Amino acid sequence: MPEPGPTAGEVFGDRLPLARRFAEHLVTSGVERGLIGPREAPRVWERHVLNCAVVAELVPVGARLVDVGSGAGLPGIPLALARPDLGIVLVEPLARRVDWLREVVADLGVAIEVERGRAEENVVRRRWEGADVVTARAVAPLARLARWCLPLLRPGGLMLAVKGASAAEEIERDGAAVRRLGGGAPRVEQCGAGIIDPPSTVVVVERERGTGRLDRSGRRRGQA
Repeated sequence: MPEPGPTAGEVFGDRLPLARRFAEHLVTSGVERGLIGPREAPRVWERHVLNCAVVAELVPVGARLVDVGSGAGLPGIPLALARPDLGIVLVEPLARRVDWLREVVADLGVAIEVERGRAEENVVRRRWEGADVVTARAVAPLARLARWCLPLLRPGGLMLAVKGASAAEEIERDGAAVRRLGGGAPRVEQCGAGIIDPPSTVVVVERERGTGRLDRSGRRRGQA
């Protein structure tokens, strides 16, 4: 089991044992059941656990947060462990991943909800709309992500997309589409400077106006 390094205590405080337990799940059953690749195990702290937890720098106190396409619980579970003040739901469409997430959440004993579904589905939107923050990591290109995530946010809420080196390119390509969907101008933030190297790259989009609801045909209400 890889060791977390000295900075992990700064991020997780007295919940570091829970973060260790989560990392253990990732490198054992997470690998066995295909949630992360076996080559990821040696760098599970820097690339996954801490890389996600430091996004908490951008999350307001007491926020209601929806993690879209949660997969292996990233970034939702590390955020919940670093920030017990947050109310977090993990949204994931694949049954085998949902089963794993529920097992891990139960083992950790943390107050996280797990929802099987897709962010763009009406039932998911009705249950979780009005969120303060929506997060996503390695889920989809920025324009598609905005189409799924912005309707879940309250006006003024934030979409936080954890990205890699392609962040600036995605903003250049998809920025206009994001604004048409009701988001503000996307910007890039770096999280975790001095804790992880390199810091996490996050594209931040504020919901500025209504995005409309989808009817059963997939069209927005009022659309011809």
